[in-house]
Amino acid sequence: MTADSFLDTNVLVYAVSGSKEETVKRERALKLLAEDFGTSAQVLQEFYVTVVRKIEIPLSPEKALEWIEQFNAFPCLAIDAALVKIAVETSERYRISYWDGAIISAAQIMGTNTVFSEDLNHLQQYGSVQVINPFSIS
Repeated sequence: MTADSFLDTNVLVYAVSGSKEETVKRERALKLLAEDFGTSAQVLQEFYVTVVRKIEIPLSPEKALEWIEQFNAFPCLAIDAALVKIAVETSERYRISYWDGAIISAAQIMGTNTVFSEDLNHLQQYGSVQVINPFSIS
């Protein structure tokens, strides 16, 4: 299972956001969704909770599941004990949260060199993976 890039939760969330203040971010997120990307079960879980409960204009659970079905057309790494172990090691090595370590680890396992995320440091290198904040690019 490989992909050109790995999308973090915030990219998926901005793609479905109905907030007028996030129009530019939504457009950038939708462009990333039109390319070859991968994600993980963790990202899909976080996406669901965020879009149903935390965004300005929440989605219905049914609409959120429709989006998840669309994302499922792309590679999605399952969470298993091996990923958890690698994520713990990654989080300790780079002194980042476990959840961010799981994102980086999932991308590495997927063979992806780029993670698009707003949550990690723009242009930071974590082993073979570089983080790019697609919303800080003009």
